[in-house]
Amino acid sequence: MEGANILVVDDDKEIANALDKLLTMEGFKVMKAFNGLEALDALVQHDIQLILLDVMMPKLDGLSTTLKIREEKNIPIIIISAKSEDSDKILGLSMGADDYITKPFNPDELVARVKSQLRRYITLGNIGNVTNDSQIVVGGLNLNKESKQLFVYGNPIRLTPTEYKILDFLMTNAGMVFSSEQIYEKVWKEPAYSVENTVMVHIRRIREKIEITPKEPKYLKVVWGIGYKIEKL
Repeated sequence: MEGANILVVDDDKEIANALDKLLTMEGFKVMKAFNGLEALDALVQHDIQLILLDVMMPKLDGLSTTLKIREEKNIPIIIISAKSEDSDKILGLSMGADDYITKPFNPDELVARVKSQLRRYITLGNIGNVTNDSQIVVGGLNLNKESKQLFVYGNPIRLTPTEYKILDFLMTNAGMVFSSEQIYEKVWKEPAYSVENTVMVHIRRIREKIEITPKEPKYLKVVWGIGYKIEKL
């Protein structure tokens, strides 16, 4: 993690320089860009492991830059913005950012979030889906099978035992659609009779815990008339 290349993108040069100094002191290698177009150029020229990205910038704003980056790369993007409304955070995260920090920020918190995102990225690599004996990863979801713990974009999420079993089953088989009956028999270990409502309630609760916008889910989706699936990213 130490020595990782971080790209700081902010049109305010004082903030960019302050972030450069802070992250350099932590052992990171820092490159700077002052608008979205410069950021895209830097990504072509350098091997970047994480981006700190302002939103309001000339030429190409931070959200548009995030969308462009996500067309090709899965590297961590942390948005740093003076916009602190929940709607702004939801928009940034739904555009593809991994985290959102509001200005003014606590330097220690920023460094901790940077290290958390780098740890996840370096451990998993530039891969959208990973499955092995100890963990299942689908995008920003990381289900640790040893500790029975779910992390969503690096943040621990509390699941009930039944919710864990459902998510384990669906994430293990990401991209496959299962009916309510199939899920019930796999998780509850008993024959399924009129179980649609029971499964639906648990699916809704899981979605509320893992989705940024539960009514427009990115991961846990319903296939109408058939069943449910975890989207394979």
